[in-house]
Amino acid sequence: MPRLAYLGPEGTFTEEALRLLDPTAERLPCANVPAALNAARSGEADGAVVPLENSIEGAITTTLDEFAWGEPLLITAELLLPVQFSLLARPGTEIPHIKRVYTHPAAITQCRAFIARELPDAVVVSAPSTAAAAQEVSLPGSPYDAAIAARIAGEHYGLVELATDIGDRSDTVTRFVRVARPGPLPEPTGSDRTTLVVFLADDHPGALLEMLTEFSVRGVNLTRIESRPTGDGIGRYFFHFDFEGHVADARVGEALAGLHRICGEVRFLGSYPRADGIAPQIKRGTSDPEFAEAGGWLDRVRAGQV
Repeated sequence: MPRLAYLGPEGTFTEEALRLLDPTAERLPCANVPAALNAARSGEADGAVVPLENSIEGAITTTLDEFAWGEPLLITAELLLPVQFSLLARPGTEIPHIKRVYTHPAAITQCRAFIARELPDAVVVSAPSTAAAAQEVSLPGSPYDAAIAARIAGEHYGLVELATDIGDRSDTVTRFVRVARPGPLPEPTGSDRTTLVVFLADDHPGALLEMLTEFSVRGVNLTRIESRPTGDGIGRYFFHFDFEGHVADARVGEALAGLHRICGEVRFLGSYPRADGIAPQIKRGTSDPEFAEAGGWLDRVRAGQV
């Protein structure tokens, strides 16, 4: 039975994602994303589950920076989790009596319309996580009347659900990833994703275009690109890439080798099955057999067999 760390406390969306990714795993709640990843790095846990991006809020920058600067970890799986927020309170509480609400900043952003419509006079306070908010509200003497959190948090902490699915968008999704210490990669499935962190060798005109060209000329389709500051001054950035394919695919391997030649550093974060099951469209001339045939032709040319 693997032990997996996650962003806690009990009742977070991350716990829900972990349960779906591995229902049999022992769960280790952690105070924040860095703590969960460090538990995996140190061996306290066999791996970790953390949020990577949200369809409304975009990238989870803490996770991105941990992958870039922390001890290496590999992504081994991903999950797309529909996010539904609920208004939770102690039994007997009614919505008109709610004056102070506790929740995570992302929930505040994603539930603006409900808060403005149903809780116009309430003070909304930021919490470390939605589950931490629910936990606090459940305590006797809590200064907060309600929490905005996942339904699972209400089940954990004995709160009642006063309103459900209160997000501004009903189709909101968060992408979670499971990570582990470096080791054997998941086998290619034909519907895979690869993730990298790439640092420029130097800042010059066309530097980003040069990186993108390594993908384009080999028919590798990008699914996400994020820039993050290096901390070395204004205008200095490194890049996160997600793209279709597995490092075992010839086109992907060639693209990584090309990036390695021109970039200051390329950090490989894993090749793993896509949660949506979408298979890439292979551009003419970029399939594995075509790369193999071209390599054979070049070998013959080098041997003088023209």
